[in-house]
Amino acid sequence: MAKKAYPLRIHADVLAAMQRWADDELRSVNAQIEYVLRDALVQAGRVKVVQQVTTEIIAADAPEREQDI
Repeated sequence: MAKKAYPLRIHADVLAAMQRWADDELRSVNAQIEYVLRDALVQAGRVKVVQQVTTEIIAADAPEREQDI
């Protein structure tokens, strides 16, 4: 997936709140903003579920392997 740089003007209070949220989820502010935007697009029906999310769901549903102890 190609990424494109985009300058963003954002209110300082909103940015500070995003920073706190990103810190809580161990993400960068940029990754947090992208996550929130992607989630909003999916919720609004503007895009299909992102492949990475589908992959995580499939991986979570995969049968567990038995491990030898």
